[in-house]
Amino acid sequence: MAYEDWTKPMIRVRISQSDVHYAGGLVDGAKIMQFFGDAATELLINSDGDEGLFRAYDMVEFLAPVHAGDYIEVYGKITEFGKTSRKMYFEAYKVIAPVDDAGGCDILEKPVLVAKASGTCVVPQERQRKVRKV
Repeated sequence: MAYEDWTKPMIRVRISQSDVHYAGGLVDGAKIMQFFGDAATELLINSDGDEGLFRAYDMVEFLAPVHAGDYIEVYGKITEFGKTSRKMYFEAYKVIAPVDDAGGCDILEKPVLVAKASGTCVVPQERQRKVRKV
């Protein structure tokens, strides 16, 4: 899905120095997966009135590096509803990147897809408090 096809960001965060895991200011992929989990939680609250539980990822791809100072937008959507399961798809884009150590940053003309994933969350029937608008 192209960046322009999403209607709104689910999450927009600045990656901090405390998120760095590797040399060169590189952030590990687990941080992006944490954002995917947060987006899933918001989607489930919107659809079911409950946070639900992430059951499994069936695909995760890390496509570009993420560094301290980058701004990341995470998008997610529910692609399929089951009785208790919700299949979801996520993409994370770098939209702002630092250009120097003095605080200079650039808004990227074209956002960079840094990761994508799909998976399944579960909301037990007794926890489903909302009528879904599909």
